[in-house]
Amino acid sequence: MTQLRSERIRLGMVGGGRDAFIGGVHRIASRIDDHYELVAGAFSSTAERSRESAADLGVASDRAYDTFEQMAEAEAAREDGIEAVSIVTPNHVHRAAAEAFLSRGIHVICDKPMTSTLDDALALKAVVDQADALFFLTHNYTGYPMIRQARDMIASGALGTLRVVQVEYAQDWLSTRLEQTGQKQAGWRTDPARSGAGGSTGDIGTHAFNLAGFVTGLSCTEVLADIDAFVEGRELDDNAHVLLRYAGGAKGALWCSQVAVGNENALRLRVFGSEGGIEWAQEDPNYLWHTPLGEPKRLLTRSGAGASDAANAVSRIPGGHPEGYLEGFANLYTEAAMAIIARRDGSAATGEQLVPSAADGLAGVAFVDAVVRSSAAGGSWTVFTS
Repeated sequence: MTQLRSERIRLGMVGGGRDAFIGGVHRIASRIDDHYELVAGAFSSTAERSRESAADLGVASDRAYDTFEQMAEAEAAREDGIEAVSIVTPNHVHRAAAEAFLSRGIHVICDKPMTSTLDDALALKAVVDQADALFFLTHNYTGYPMIRQARDMIASGALGTLRVVQVEYAQDWLSTRLEQTGQKQAGWRTDPARSGAGGSTGDIGTHAFNLAGFVTGLSCTEVLADIDAFVEGRELDDNAHVLLRYAGGAKGALWCSQVAVGNENALRLRVFGSEGGIEWAQEDPNYLWHTPLGEPKRLLTRSGAGASDAANAVSRIPGGHPEGYLEGFANLYTEAAMAIIARRDGSAATGEQLVPSAADGLAGVAFVDAVVRSSAAGGSWTVFTS
């Protein structure tokens, strides 16, 4: 990754306190390339836990806030206030928190999906468009080197005219009603009030949908969906099968499941065109299979002889040493840093920045909305608009 020669970005965090998995991931990612310093936070929905989390993280007590509203107001008034904030709460908080900081000129790095409802996504996108601050969405798989390679190959025409897109994200951790045991992550992800209308579709289906669009450059126009809550008593879907129609005639299929016993984080992508095909699996992320039409299948490796400039630009260590989940997040944080520092300095950003945007976030929430509506209508083709 490009190393920036500049003062660290003063970073705040909303959510991500004790026992919050994704908050720790974001903090690690923000420091891998050493462009950020965590200096403030509203780390929990309760004031006491927020202060305890701040102490755990070495954040000064006077910058441990009870609410994100309090934090946005106070930090905007400080000469040394935060320049950016990471929002790592359950989905239903994203819009209000993002708007509180954007309205005060503070850049936002938001976990996916962008919001819990389509109305909120449309409203937040409108705020982002008018804000004097930047917005980034952390679909972290877009930061993997071989995903960047796949995107680059397709854009260069290596696969010819695209015909078929197959993407799936299979897990098994919700195969029982885990949310009834008090498990925090399961609790909010299966709660419509906090997660939104989609269960597995919102949690991991949005990742699969975003990845397919990021790599292929295709725009989805219609979906036909069949979603289920297989676990008795569960309010939101834990499995979805979705057919996709893309502009230009390509067809796709997306499967996401959190009840696929034997699968941990099996995100897989296959793309087939008139001149060849590619295959990639997140659990083996440093490899990309490429099959040119009429030729033997070939294995491309991160930092290997076949790696493109796009892959090398987001690789840190020699080939054979695995890079993956945390580094993917870090690539997005560093690309966001390039844009933030350029805005701070009044200069042009260096390097390519492919961090998902509010437009991508709106597309993800619109995907969930269209899938839920299609399934409710008995699996009918539903126009996808974002």
